[in-house]
Amino acid sequence: MKLSIVILNYNVRYFLELCLKSVQQAIITIDAEIIVVDNHSEDKSCEMVRQLFPEVILIENHENYGFSKGNNIGVAKAKGEYICILNPDTVVSEDTFIKLLEFSSSKDKLGIVGCKLINGSGEFLPESKRNIPYVKASLLKLLGNPKLYYASHLNKDESAKVDILVGAFMFLKCELYNVVGGFDEDYFMYGEDIDLSYRILKSGFQNYYYGETTVIHFKGESTLRDKHYAKRFFGAMQIFYMKHFKKNILFNMFVWLGIRLAYLTRKIPVIKRKNIFRYVFISNKVNKSLKLILAKEVVLSSNLEDIKNNDEIIFDANLLSYKSIIGFIEDKSAVKSLTYKILPNNSNFIIGSDNVISRGEIIVFE
Repeated sequence: MKLSIVILNYNVRYFLELCLKSVQQAIITIDAEIIVVDNHSEDKSCEMVRQLFPEVILIENHENYGFSKGNNIGVAKAKGEYICILNPDTVVSEDTFIKLLEFSSSKDKLGIVGCKLINGSGEFLPESKRNIPYVKASLLKLLGNPKLYYASHLNKDESAKVDILVGAFMFLKCELYNVVGGFDEDYFMYGEDIDLSYRILKSGFQNYYYGETTVIHFKGESTLRDKHYAKRFFGAMQIFYMKHFKKNILFNMFVWLGIRLAYLTRKIPVIKRKNIFRYVFISNKVNKSLKLILAKEVVLSSNLEDIKNNDEIIFDANLLSYKSIIGFIEDKSAVKSLTYKILPNNSNFIIGSDNVISRGEIIVFE
């Protein structure tokens, strides 16, 4: 088998359904399997997978083991030469894995390959490509200067070597994952992707950022991005520094104080209330259920250029490819007044996210 896609899920049933449908379209011509590991969700995620995706390998954990252990459990079942660690709040293009397999086959000493990630508004996510987070780079980032933290020297559309990739999308050989021991289970959530990237570099392999395919990462759907998130994130960074850069007592105290200062001073962005002028349903047929459930006018259109300020665009994936949907959202990222939802193929809900600190919006209809 060529590829195993491992998706760790926790209480994001509708995002998982969208993700799985996009992945299915992306592996039609590939000898591949999908493994969903569920960390004891309470939102009927497992029931949905069993009913709608009987071919998916489902592993049901009886407690929340966290990101590292959950993914390790999934990879232990993988049969593919390559694996992709994929968040459930993502949408991939139909040719994403085809492109990555072709790119990876040409590289010696291949480490992890990441790709271009955008959020639900089309904005590029800079964590798609990062440098090693040495203390100086991390402190400058906390002070508002992220240039050293992110791989800013590399254009988002380029493909080249980088140091650190993000756990929402990691593509690598299964053998390498197992040789280095997978994700370090000392990390419950956050930091484990930095740690794995760094260990693979130290083992003599090279990580790559591949900017020729784009994946939506709604970001924030698996966890609320509040001060509890900050505490977990900065706690994870402390584990990383103590593990890899431990030098002396003074250094340890410096890191400890810096992490806590960042946690105490971190500001949570305020979510702005959106003002929808109308809904534009990009499809070739009327959806009466949408018209009944949405509060404002729903305009049927097949012309992606017929868009006005404050429109919310609903993409019909029964008609459109996921690649074309992702491409439009990315191309219009500069138009801040537009918001987006996706109607997955053969589904009864629309779904999307307008910012990075909420769980997004799901509208279910009959």
